[in-house]
Amino acid sequence: MPDRRVISVVAALVLVAVAAIAVVVLLAHKSPQAEAPPSQTSKVRTASGAAAAAVGKAAGSGPATFSGPDGVEARWVIQENDKPGTTAWEIHGAHGGISGFASQVYAQQGQKVTLYVSTTGPSFRAEAFRMGYYHGQGARLIWTSGQQSGKDQPACPVTGGTNMVACDNWSPSLTFTVTQAFVQGDYLIKLTGPGHRQSYVPLAIWDPASTATYVIKNDVFTWQAWNYYGGYDYYQGLGSCPADVYPVCNRARVVSYDRPYAAENGSGNFLGLEYPLVQWAEQHGLNVSYATDLTVQEHPGYLLRHKVLLSLGHDECWSLGERQAAVAAYNQGVNIVFFAASPVLRHVRTQASPLGPDRELVDYRDSAADPLDGHGNPLQVTGNEWANPPSSWPEYDFVGDTYAGFLEPGLHVGFRVADASAWVFDGTGLHNGEVIPGLIASDVDKFDLGYGQPADDQIFGHSPIPADLGQTSIGAFYSDMTYYTNASTGAGVLDTGTNNWIPALDDHSGCHHGGVCEATMVQLITGNIMKLFGQGPAARIQPSVPNWRQVTGQ
Repeated sequence: MPDRRVISVVAALVLVAVAAIAVVVLLAHKSPQAEAPPSQTSKVRTASGAAAAAVGKAAGSGPATFSGPDGVEARWVIQENDKPGTTAWEIHGAHGGISGFASQVYAQQGQKVTLYVSTTGPSFRAEAFRMGYYHGQGARLIWTSGQQSGKDQPACPVTGGTNMVACDNWSPSLTFTVTQAFVQGDYLIKLTGPGHRQSYVPLAIWDPASTATYVIKNDVFTWQAWNYYGGYDYYQGLGSCPADVYPVCNRARVVSYDRPYAAENGSGNFLGLEYPLVQWAEQHGLNVSYATDLTVQEHPGYLLRHKVLLSLGHDECWSLGERQAAVAAYNQGVNIVFFAASPVLRHVRTQASPLGPDRELVDYRDSAADPLDGHGNPLQVTGNEWANPPSSWPEYDFVGDTYAGFLEPGLHVGFRVADASAWVFDGTGLHNGEVIPGLIASDVDKFDLGYGQPADDQIFGHSPIPADLGQTSIGAFYSDMTYYTNASTGAGVLDTGTNNWIPALDDHSGCHHGGVCEATMVQLITGNIMKLFGQGPAARIQPSVPNWRQVTGQ
């Protein structure tokens, strides 16, 4: 079966040399199910991207955005990723001796950002890399600081009662201006000192005037919720607790952005759970804009100017303001993709720190312990989950799925196709009951009628999980990929049902042994999602077809 991506690109190549067209056509006759090593697959995608970039440059007077094989494309994204990239952003192996954080979670052109850096070395420099595709290099260097004097900052105090670790006692290290060179996107600021001292500081650059098709939302609330820097996060802490009591007693009740991230060399959970989707979207020239949880909370009208909200990462922590903004967008026909499991599960709120507004994140995970309980808006009180009183606002009918539990770290099971005739599987060649190996891992969601799932839920994937591979508390263990549409608003909502969807975009580990290649299938399915959702309210084109009774027997 011809590759639909390359066919669409070839159709647009009226201004490209005949020789280039011939190369792409030749590549187009590769079956999407054929097993290609990563290098061969990459060649096909790169040729397609290069051809699209050539078209974009040649048609300078053409539209800024246009329909592509994997969604709505933007000329600026194509041209940006045609610029020279570099692999200098990468950090290989375990590094230490330097860490830092920024005064802003997200920023825009014209703003100033201050970095707070602690290092055991005598000096350091900072480099800002815009993360994307860039001919497979992965990033483009945007800015480099001069050499800065290093300082070993003091230990970060822990606030008694809440176990909040905050480095507000650090002194500023350098300040830079977000110039016009900082194109909107996800950035990693790499801190480098002598003796191989290296780490990252993440920063999102947004465009307040954006009307792009897709909003890529960094999951910074959950990054911080799981940030163990200084010994405490919402799920663990220092000191002993009674056995078999959950949540653990030594957890933090408040966490602070005024500290580095402990995970992934300081990138939070960006590199592992979000960057593969960012890279894929930019590689395919998609018309994207960039935001964070905090952006959506502080600018609730932002989503209304876009067509699709992309929830990345392990997006379980949502504030009231963020949730209200997303619901308002959904009510106006904005489509939503939850690329990972357990979205909108945990309830957080922000408050000011000594360094600025909304730089502390509150989640007592116990309504009775929250000082706001009985003294404020009940929708701001942080119980263990959104469903707990007094907020009592479950996410089930919004997400379309229910949090079902998790597989133990490192364990995977296959994704089982439940409705192969559905639009989401176009071009994959998959059949009902066929399995995409290794796709399900970490947290999972499932359809459960008892939790009040939408009545028009369509289940695309229904994947059984052996009970001994993980933990669940709601009966039979499954991971379900669900889709529902709202006939009134037109919005479509899709939940992949697993935390491993985005990492699987770039996982070619099983692509050399015959059978179905996980990465190839996930890329094709992701392209189908982007293409449909990018056209506007999904119900007008592909209303969901309820099949949950047949698939689950409920």
